[in-house]
Amino acid sequence: MTDLASTLGALAPLARKSGRIALDTEFMGEGRYRTLLCLIQLAVADDAGGERIEIVDPLAGALPGEPLASVLEDPQVEVVVHAGRQDIALLRRALGCNVRNVFDTQVAAGFVGMPAQCSYDTLLSDLLDVRLAKSASFTRWDTRPLSSEQLSYAREDVVHLSELATELQRRLDRSGRLAWAREECQFLETVSDERDLDTIFARLPRIRGMNAVSQGIARELVAWRERTAAARDRPVQSVLGDAPLVEIAKRKPTSPRKLEDIRGVGQGSMRKGGEELLAAVQRGIAHAGEPLANGPRSVQPRPQDAPLIALSEALVRARAREADLAYELLASRADLQAIVAAHRTGERADVRTLRGWRSELVGEELLALLDGKVSLSIYDQAVRATRL
Repeated sequence: MTDLASTLGALAPLARKSGRIALDTEFMGEGRYRTLLCLIQLAVADDAGGERIEIVDPLAGALPGEPLASVLEDPQVEVVVHAGRQDIALLRRALGCNVRNVFDTQVAAGFVGMPAQCSYDTLLSDLLDVRLAKSASFTRWDTRPLSSEQLSYAREDVVHLSELATELQRRLDRSGRLAWAREECQFLETVSDERDLDTIFARLPRIRGMNAVSQGIARELVAWRERTAAARDRPVQSVLGDAPLVEIAKRKPTSPRKLEDIRGVGQGSMRKGGEELLAAVQRGIAHAGEPLANGPRSVQPRPQDAPLIALSEALVRARAREADLAYELLASRADLQAIVAAHRTGERADVRTLRGWRSELVGEELLALLDGKVSLSIYDQAVRATRL
């Protein structure tokens, strides 16, 4: 491991020159308010035609990450990751930057017929005939010093990553699917692990059935819980669970005794935050505003939808097989349920299967099937769709 500032100062020009940087992270989320970034592994092509790999320790001190941030934000530099949602969210928060031009090898693998959620080890073995001797996957990355075994494990996560991306892109380009894979990776530019209070509040159980005062209390309790969890560096549910939070908002306790009567509010919560909880209740009562509006209700599936969902899945799986795509890239069961339920009422479901390249590949045909304009049959042990 090396100093972050000097390392990134040297790596940034190499990344811009080659137009690519491969990265991975190690982190610890258990028992914390937010996941802790513990290591950053980086790989770039060097001037000698090889690859330079560095492991940076963000826990060694301040994180002067401007050189890396500027590279990650540069749309001319491809950022290669594997199953990189958490990695990108962590770097976005730690470095205060957006990440552009992401290529995720796990996402891309689904477009060359590999299973969804395919592991890095599996892709290396199947596509590059490389096998790793992983042995330190479940270790404490937040302890120092790290062992040589841990450092070797961390290094292996990026040593073949760029090569894997090149092979996947070669196959995707040959099949005409590279644009699809890049489109699918674009969502990674928006991922974040920031906690939005309004979203957390709106997702509380049964919150929309409460009156304005109870909703005001619940909103104050959510804010208190977030502040307290952050200060203690503990998971929010260990400070106050959703169920007792909602119950406090409904009952509006005015004394410690009444607070103790609520199931899920333990003595630990009373000792550390009982008065603060009661103060949050009073703030919520005083500042109650307009209640949350009930959003548009989605059409609910019915038992009689089951055969149509199964028929729809048969078509989608057949098209995925023909196109050599992972089925999960095209639709989930929830997508198909929404499509069938909405179609029953004459509506078009707002799901990914009916948008973009998915719509061209199978979405419009799926709607035609539900309209009775396409029939399915079995031919040579395969599903065949026929226009009527």
